[in-house]
Amino acid sequence: FFLLRVDNAGNVSKRFSSGTFPFSKFGGTCPLWNVHSTFDMPDRLLSQVIELPDGTRYFSIAQTVRRPVAPYPQPQPRFAIGLGCEIRHAAKLVYATGMDLEKIEGTPIGVNCRLCERENCSQRAEPPITRTLILDETTRRVSSFAFSNAREL
Repeated sequence: FFLLRVDNAGNVSKRFSSGTFPFSKFGGTCPLWNVHSTFDMPDRLLSQVIELPDGTRYFSIAQTVRRPVAPYPQPQPRFAIGLGCEIRHAAKLVYATGMDLEKIEGTPIGVNCRLCERENCSQRAEPPITRTLILDETTRRVSSFAFSNAREL
């Protein structure tokens, strides 16, 4: 299993993994991950199959939580908790009941924008550090960033 806690600005405040999930040591997480959608539906538990660029698939559940006490007049802090496991273990979880885990298409996510090389992501906030940024003000793309296909070392 892995666990992640983020605030509504996307800042990661806790991350634990007992398996193979590749958390980034710095920066936030992919905005396509359901842990960010929980702030739009605060009382619902969301489930999602996610797929990393290397093809590894995970099952994820996420829900918002509130800190019990906030001094007046400060706003009550909200966080999203994301839990997950490798897809091969997901069928054992009640949250995966009724889902065909082998056939369901996984949401393509990256570890974070700076480490993800997916080109056509509408949620990309930064170009990947492994590619050269291409500046072309005459072309409009799905992503705000165009980058070369050649990896830089």
